Amino acid sequence: MASAGSAAFAFATPLRVRELLALAVREAIGQRAPHDKYQRSMIRTLAGLAAGDFTVDINGRPFDDGDAVVVCEGEAHVRFFLNGTRNSGVEFHP
Repeated sequence: MASAGSAAFAFATPLRVRELLALAVREAIGQRAPHDKYQRSMIRTLAGLAAGDFTVDINGRPFDDGDAVVVCEGEAHVRFFLNGTRNSGVEFHP
């Protein structure tokens, strides 16, 4: 039993942003969605994040890199914010 270590990290889980995105995409498209649809959705989501099409807010912290590490405890609140303009001509300001 370690007695000098901090217990703060014993209750938290470090995850890469792309792992949380995988959970969010699966939740958004549903558990019954075909695996190929899930794969296409993940490819597009990671490509959009890398291209700067959107940023991801996880528990109030913005992320624009799928390889960044976030530490979550209990629940993670994941929100997507579009950057710039869209083809529809509507301008979005994050």
